[in-house]
Amino acid sequence: MKAQCQKVLGFFCLADVHFLFVVCFLNWNKHQNHMKHIATLLFCLGIFSSQAQVYDTLIWADEFNVDGSLDTAKWWHQTILPNNGQSWWNNEIQHYTNRDTNSYCDSGFMYLTARKETFTDQNVTKDYTSARLNSKFAFTYGRVEVRAQMPTGVGTWPAIWMLGQNIYEVGAYWDVQGYATTGWPACGEIDIMEHWGTNQDYIQSAMHTPTSFGNTSNKGGRLIPGVSNNMHIYALEWTPTKMVFSVDSIVHYTYEPATRTQNSWPFDDPQYILMNIAIQGSIDTAFTASPMIVDYIRVYQSSTLSNEELEQGSIEIYPNPTQDVIHIRQPWNSAKVQLFDVTGALIQEKAVEFGNSQLDITTLSNGTYTCRVFNAEKGLYTEQKVVKI
Repeated sequence: MKAQCQKVLGFFCLADVHFLFVVCFLNWNKHQNHMKHIATLLFCLGIFSSQAQVYDTLIWADEFNVDGSLDTAKWWHQTILPNNGQSWWNNEIQHYTNRDTNSYCDSGFMYLTARKETFTDQNVTKDYTSARLNSKFAFTYGRVEVRAQMPTGVGTWPAIWMLGQNIYEVGAYWDVQGYATTGWPACGEIDIMEHWGTNQDYIQSAMHTPTSFGNTSNKGGRLIPGVSNNMHIYALEWTPTKMVFSVDSIVHYTYEPATRTQNSWPFDDPQYILMNIAIQGSIDTAFTASPMIVDYIRVYQSSTLSNEELEQGSIEIYPNPTQDVIHIRQPWNSAKVQLFDVTGALIQEKAVEFGNSQLDITTLSNGTYTCRVFNAEKGLYTEQKVVKI
């Protein structure tokens, strides 16, 4: 019922504003100042803006509603030590195990728990244990939502993240399944959420690619008081051209490289989800145990749009209204931008490449124009009305 009401409201708003626009356009010279305000209103309502991609269909989820062990149809415990079979990367000092003491479900929540305990595995003894989960599900483009509460303790390092399905990593689920072809960071890494106990309440998102990895420059975050005491929704929106990270619907970082190559954008192939708590050497000596508590994890994609249409929907034409220049941001390596007047006559045409470009309309008369961006090879185009004021 709520969705239906929103659609009806949108229809009448569109109809009313369209009528107002026609009346004022017919009297442009007499009411030019009024028209500027109305054009701005039209843009804010989205009539002249590119439609944002909506990921509205749930394609995979875990609500953790079964008590006891995790669902093995959905999750793989990654336990084999890399680094010559001695330790995990980043000087981490834990063993990852497949025991219920480190990961289990209870009362609709999943508890991924780091513990201080002496544990021997693979002929190596360590003083801490935790869990590292791989999803037995991989996908390309969509929205990931995880409602979770972070552990606490200096030296804890929880993460919700993603890796390319093609990664070569002994013991990882997709490697075991025979998908491994590529090393890290060429496979691409998407860090939806990281939190360090040494920097309590600071949440960070980051991207690792061949152009920047490890202490990557591609990152952003914000301080959110109480992340170890309350649930928050950590989300990623992954389109063919950018990654948008948010907490509780507030965006704190967007990754959108100006030049999209395999080195800066290895993200047109499937990725899978990981969750873990690493233990750093700085762990508080008083630490005993602390869990990352997860309410749910959900993945959405578009119910109707293909990958090509996703690209089409990622085109941006702005500002609107404008006085002198139209800016175009588009995802294709080769495209054309055309500008038509109200009679449908072509008045400008320009070849553009991936990224940002612009049309100079300084000399054009005030009025309404149609700006079209199209890819002849794919047969795709997007167009929108633009007001020159």
